[in-house]
Amino acid sequence: MAYSNIAGNCSYVEIPVPSLKKGEVLIKVEAASINPADCRIQKGLLRPFVPKFPFIPVTDVAGEIVEIGSAVQEFKVGDKVVSKLIFWKAGGLAEYVAASESITAPLPTGVSSADAAGLPVAGLTALQAVKAIGTKFDGTGVGSNILVTAASGGIGSYAVQLAKLGNHNVTATCGARNLELVADIGADEALDYKTPEGAALEDLGSHGRVVDVAPNFGNFVASILTLFSKKKLSTVILSLGMEDLRFLLELVKERKLKTVIDSRHPFEKAADAWEKSLSGHATGKVIVEM
Repeated sequence: MAYSNIAGNCSYVEIPVPSLKKGEVLIKVEAASINPADCRIQKGLLRPFVPKFPFIPVTDVAGEIVEIGSAVQEFKVGDKVVSKLIFWKAGGLAEYVAASESITAPLPTGVSSADAAGLPVAGLTALQAVKAIGTKFDGTGVGSNILVTAASGGIGSYAVQLAKLGNHNVTATCGARNLELVADIGADEALDYKTPEGAALEDLGSHGRVVDVAPNFGNFVASILTLFSKKKLSTVILSLGMEDLRFLLELVKERKLKTVIDSRHPFEKAADAWEKSLSGHATGKVIVEM
């Protein structure tokens, strides 16, 4: 599924199966996860960088390798994998996608493609945010009181679980309909979301910190200014680390972390999945299954 111009509607197009560069693998996609960033790109977020139309959105995919490039060493045909594609190249909402070996991780036995596909953007962003406050997962960290906002969303639902694994006391905010779900995934206290934007920073303790996982330019400036304050604002820009992705996959395998799935859509209903994500009201991840 693709769109033919910025802000254009998504529709199905036929394109050739991607040809591989020497360090790439060809994945027969079994599940793809739509992220809010994918929808923002459609609205023009990366306007200078979108190389050509039709543009196939979605970066997070899981499936089976059906072909490998000449320089690929870690994988073989038949391996189950998860991959994070490059935003301005994308290609995930398709039956086949070419992915660099360097941004592809093996799928552990027992982890479904749908659960794995939710991890690359949302899971890694949540992990990096939790690490930004000094969280350790080896039992040596000191827990603290933290607030997770938008806790029923893709990033937030992972963040609640990871914060608990890091021994924090978690207060979480979300819409009233999701309070029970957020409590079930580990929040010590789940509250109906009523906090005005910015109040989280104002209500911090004297040495508190806010971690912003969707920063704009103003928040970058604010984060610099808080260097001179006891209250801190940190911004997180997703950096893809295979070690972190493998760590998350192992947590899923061990049933210490779960992907909260809002809805599953067959590929022929991918437009419905796209609209669900665009609505901004998904609980957890929106998954397209091939």
